[in-house]
Amino acid sequence: MEKITNSINWVEIPVLNFDRAKEFYSRIYDFEMYEETIGGCRMGFLPMDRESQGVGGAIVQGNGYTPTSLGAKVYLNGGNDLRTVLNRVDGAGGEILIHKTKISDEIGYFASFEDTEGNHIYLHSKE
Repeated sequence: MEKITNSINWVEIPVLNFDRAKEFYSRIYDFEMYEETIGGCRMGFLPMDRESQGVGGAIVQGNGYTPTSLGAKVYLNGGNDLRTVLNRVDGAGGEILIHKTKISDEIGYFASFEDTEGNHIYLHSKE
């Protein structure tokens, strides 16, 4: 296989109540979420720099999308210090599961929360 830059190209977080989930992620990231319908699914796009060609993702409501705490573990970018995002979780209707925890000096920190739909999502930051 050829050398690849990222092991992940795209992430979709299943939601049942799109408006509630959109409000949650908009509040914790402090941004206005762009949304559109693609292939019969309602999608809200998570923040990213489109010019950098980095990895992106969306919340998705549609046939075949069921929130779960048991599926793949998704690590969202927590910015420079994930506490900025994590500190907004409770007020937005989510629940912190694992507070900011150091992995190592080289890797940084992680935390976990349950979103309004029941998904267990992780955050990562270097500081």
